[in-house]
Amino acid sequence: MHDPNTDEPAHTNRLAKETSPYLLQHAHNPVDWYPWSDEAFEKAKREDKPIFLSVGYSTCYWCHVMEVESFEDPEVAAVINEHFVPIKVDREERPDLDEQYMIATQLMTQRGGWPNSVWLTPDGRPWMAGTYFPKQRFIAVLKQLDEVWKNRRDDVQKQADMLAKAAERLGESGFEERPELSAALVGEATAQLAAGYDEVHGGFGGAPKFPPHGTLQLLIEQYRVTEDASLLPPVTQTLDAMWLGGIHDHLGGGFHRYATDREWLLPHFEKMLYDNAQLMRAYADGFALTREPRYRDAVADIDRWLRQEMTSPQGAFYSAIDSGEVGKEGEAYVWPIERLSEVLTPEQAELFAEIYQFRPEGNFREESTGEQTGTNIPHLEASIETIAEQRKTDPAALRKRLAAIRSALLVERNTWPQPHKDDKVLTSWNGLMIGSLAYAGRLLDEPRYIRSAERAAEFILDQMVRDGVLLRTYRDGTAKLPGYLDDHAYFADALLQLYRATGDERWLSQATALADRLLADFEDRQDGGFFFTTDDHEVLLVRSKHLGGGGNLPNPNGVAANVLIELSELTGNPAYRESAERTLRSLAGRMKQQPFTCEDLLVATSRWLATRAEDGTGAAGTMTADAESDRLERRVGPLRIRVSSTATKVRVDETFIVTAVIDIDEAWHLYAANPEAPFVQPSDIEVEESKSLVIGETQRPEGERRVDESLDQAINAYTGKIEFAVPVTVRPEAVDGEIKVTVRVTTQACDDRRCLPVEVSSFQVPVTIVSGGERDRPRD
Repeated sequence: MHDPNTDEPAHTNRLAKETSPYLLQHAHNPVDWYPWSDEAFEKAKREDKPIFLSVGYSTCYWCHVMEVESFEDPEVAAVINEHFVPIKVDREERPDLDEQYMIATQLMTQRGGWPNSVWLTPDGRPWMAGTYFPKQRFIAVLKQLDEVWKNRRDDVQKQADMLAKAAERLGESGFEERPELSAALVGEATAQLAAGYDEVHGGFGGAPKFPPHGTLQLLIEQYRVTEDASLLPPVTQTLDAMWLGGIHDHLGGGFHRYATDREWLLPHFEKMLYDNAQLMRAYADGFALTREPRYRDAVADIDRWLRQEMTSPQGAFYSAIDSGEVGKEGEAYVWPIERLSEVLTPEQAELFAEIYQFRPEGNFREESTGEQTGTNIPHLEASIETIAEQRKTDPAALRKRLAAIRSALLVERNTWPQPHKDDKVLTSWNGLMIGSLAYAGRLLDEPRYIRSAERAAEFILDQMVRDGVLLRTYRDGTAKLPGYLDDHAYFADALLQLYRATGDERWLSQATALADRLLADFEDRQDGGFFFTTDDHEVLLVRSKHLGGGGNLPNPNGVAANVLIELSELTGNPAYRESAERTLRSLAGRMKQQPFTCEDLLVATSRWLATRAEDGTGAAGTMTADAESDRLERRVGPLRIRVSSTATKVRVDETFIVTAVIDIDEAWHLYAANPEAPFVQPSDIEVEESKSLVIGETQRPEGERRVDESLDQAINAYTGKIEFAVPVTVRPEAVDGEIKVTVRVTTQACDDRRCLPVEVSSFQVPVTIVSGGERDRPRD
């Protein structure tokens, strides 16, 4: 990245006229970048060149790596400029483009990530894709694709046609099954999500661990509705684990984007506004449910970070802070133990190191290599109250001492080189934080939170609405790009939270205006639900409903449905409730079959049930699925997956078999391995190796050859019932006791019209290692 404090840059391209921090980071690359524009596509058509599309965001570590290695390199730039028309896109400004072309990458590579590297025809259809490429491999790929474009154009067009059809099938949101909106639907989905609860470390599933915003919200909603006591421990343990762990910035406040390990210790150091907004609401709920002061402290901690680092002079909120420079990720947050003594008294340094788990050799491991760095990330093994009890000291006095130490360390840390801050203002992310501030302010009786929310909302209404149209992004005095569904839904919810917190009718009036815009411009009047774009947005491969939420974000259809249900109650306008009901009914099949990413839809369903005119009880029912059974047998769309082992008790050096049996509904199929069609997802099973287990070679069923009508190609597929088997051997050094064998089953169900999204279903199979005696066989 060009340093603005140095002399005039050697190169300047068209991105210098943009406002996105991510695009401006690339404005002085020797690559002749274009923003997404008609100009770029016209050049590609005129010169008969393919487009190289690179999608990322300003706090993306591997985006920075690829820039330093490749996009700043004259050798790489020369190849790109000669053979391609290069386009840069900020995924946070253009989530519609990000989603469309990420689908292509996932089809081609069975994975995704950023930077997203996609090669397009001059009419915008993808034909090859990947993510990060090291320099020499990238040069080789560029030259190879140039040769393919020039000499194998028919293959390119065929590949582009197949990818476009496959993307269109994936972009369709409908499920043939539309179950009734019922307490059972919500309860069973809740049980399925709760089955992934990590009872040891909190959270759900294994590493990496992202803050489980949606799952927490649904569990909290269901706990309030059903009073099922079993739903509260997964919430409180997860909140506690994140608060104590390294994912929490104990000095500066707020939370990092995710933990790279199962224990919440080692963070990926980006800090995102949207994560902290959702966590603020979760911790406010935690306090409301338990009255535990630490949850109130967590809300205040996020607010402190927000005020100190993320609030613009006009009161709006910035987007993110990155993880650090290339090769220096996290350096602004980790400490060699000896550095403490440079800032603190010997007594203070010893106390802080002991309580926050500092070690001479360091407790922090580098994310990509797993090697110890000799540095430490502050984290706690227990609450301050518990530590005070263990040390037989007064908790209030210990808290005061530690607060003074943390303050001194933060002052020192702020003198170090600081990571880059993305200072653009996004309506959608600001909506999330405004809503959480208003919600927390009301629940915790903290007027300062509400005042911050009002100031940010006023900024958006004053600066980011033009001719009645809500805009997406603002920076340096410029607001631009028509808002998407998430902008309207998240901000409408924020305005409703402000109305509930203040009683000020202006917030209700503005929320109503946004809801009317949702119905007029975004609603799918034929099938129900809301499209992510309006008719005024650019026409892309698919007009999607963005049901995945675009990362760890709320499902915008679910948020919209919640807004409409509440507005119907507040205004008495039945049109809002009817639209919410159409949305929920149209997506009920998805809620049943893929509850992950549908948590907001499930919360809306619960609230729709509670406010039904014909049902005065408002009861939303309780969970009906047995948790242990749900762990080992699961319905995933048109599939029934059952995982088992041939033994529940095994000795060291003994081998047992883990199997996954998949029953495939009639008219549906799964893909087997298809080397000639790498963009289709093969079904497979993975058993995770551990210090106790050695994993053998997977035994896969043989696929049947059939013609895929939509791809117009013969492929290997599975129908009916299939079985995968993996031999697992207990290591000689394994110790006695129960272990959980982690099994992941990857599937993508398709019929003759469309493919559902790829699903990775995780199971925990219990096996007990014993010193001797007979193995126990599993019960039928």
